[in-house]
Amino acid sequence: MVISSGSTVVETVRRIDVPEQTLYSWRAEYGGLRIDHARRLKQLETENSRLKRAAAELTLDDRILKEAAEGNLSAPTTAASVSNTSGQSWGYRSGGGLQGAGAAPLDAAP
Repeated sequence: MVISSGSTVVETVRRIDVPEQTLYSWRAEYGGLRIDHARRLKQLETENSRLKRAAAELTLDDRILKEAAEGNLSAPTTAASVSNTSGQSWGYRSGGGLQGAGAAPLDAAP
């Protein structure tokens, strides 16, 4: 390693093209941590991020189910269709049931 040859840390990061500001950011974040602790911290941050996304998705699902149970969501009596960003058409049949690409046409009997 270059540091063991007598170079300073700042000289070493310059030599490997790491911005000096990045070095200071790393010092602020990982300060006195050993390498194994820094790796574990990064793993925990990644896991925490994944769990937060999962919790947000479940919260949204829960709210949708609660609204449906309260009767706030009702299927229209005639066929309605909305296109999503991928161009697929989604809608409700008059009998109630969600249909999507590959399903029967909206005007088909349920």
